[in-house]
Amino acid sequence: MRTRTHAVKKKTRAHDETWDVVIVGGGIVGLATAYRLRKVRRSWKILLLEKEREVALHQTGNNSGVVHSGVYYKPGSLKARLCVEGGKELLQFCRKEKIPFRVCGKVIVAVQEEELGRLDELYRRGKENGLKGIRLIGREEITEVEPAAEGIRGLHVPSTAIVDYGRVSRRIAELLERDGVRIKYSEQVTSIQQVNGVNMVVVESTKARYSSKRVVTCAGLHSDRLASMTHPDARVKIIPFRGEYYRVRGGRQELVRGLVYPVPDPRFPFLGVHLTRKIDGGLEVGPNAVLAFQREGYRKSDVSMKDTWETLSWPGFRVMARKYWKTGLGEFYRSFSKAAFVRALQRLVPEIRLEDLAPGGAGVRAQACGIDGGLIDDFLFVGDGRILHVCNAPSPAATASLAIGRFIVDRLLHKS
Repeated sequence: MRTRTHAVKKKTRAHDETWDVVIVGGGIVGLATAYRLRKVRRSWKILLLEKEREVALHQTGNNSGVVHSGVYYKPGSLKARLCVEGGKELLQFCRKEKIPFRVCGKVIVAVQEEELGRLDELYRRGKENGLKGIRLIGREEITEVEPAAEGIRGLHVPSTAIVDYGRVSRRIAELLERDGVRIKYSEQVTSIQQVNGVNMVVVESTKARYSSKRVVTCAGLHSDRLASMTHPDARVKIIPFRGEYYRVRGGRQELVRGLVYPVPDPRFPFLGVHLTRKIDGGLEVGPNAVLAFQREGYRKSDVSMKDTWETLSWPGFRVMARKYWKTGLGEFYRSFSKAAFVRALQRLVPEIRLEDLAPGGAGVRAQACGIDGGLIDDFLFVGDGRILHVCNAPSPAATASLAIGRFIVDRLLHKS
């Protein structure tokens, strides 16, 4: 991929500022990158730009709160390594900063014979990824761990935890500002240009222009757009998928002690409808995964013609849609049918009833799609030591955030 360069006039405006590093994006990955960088470069001037009024308002703030163990991910993949490392580091950070978390464990439940092979594969992956205490369990053992759950076999992952990622992000932001990192809010980046013949990058926002020796973008739902500013040949597009949740009412929250998940379909990067305890004591169920018609479209009625056209006109999306249209229709049906949603939950926890559920929140997942229609499963980075774009950081990116931050900093310093 080639980097787009531009001749930029040397004359600067009065509000131009020069930095060692500009980080774009105040989600947990951008914050973790700044946090790691400050640890190793105390003297550097670091600026973080966030287009919203505060940090963690999108993918991070709408996260389910699960600290993933790494059981799902292919051994040796970047995703697996950073998830396992990052999960440990995240809990250490929470202990140090007195942020509440709970190691509640997870049971992945197989309800059909055809799922048993996939369950065995998850067990193998978990063992290779170094998970402690992971074990295959039978029908009776499932009910010992989760009395309301039913299945023919299960996989118990005791190291899975829950936390509030918004609270983690806000604490990181506080520590950054205390350590001299500048965070500017309500500034949307409109241009990133590398200056010809000068080792500087010019970043323009809706409010100002900045010169920096290095730039890192961690823009989540808009990551492909920022990447295209300097790498127009990046053959990747963000396809937004909305995940819709219900919350379980009152005393029925005690149906589940920790987390109950189905055996995932390996063709998709989504984990299926599941039941998740929250750090505040609540119980959340979901999500489904439906195509969103706006990148920040948290409601069914949210539609952006620009965002929709970018999705529908992407060759990779059309390939994907032809391949998985039946699955997509099923997800849309569950989105509009509460009864269908409940039936999906009852495969795992038969006791749950329609009247137990109240409307919950929603999140939008930034899923990178290749031009060939493949949904990119691993973390994806584009660029070099001067400009580095995080182009795909879906779940478990929040879990892995501190490890991702270290990975980015290593690349930034090694290739500078």
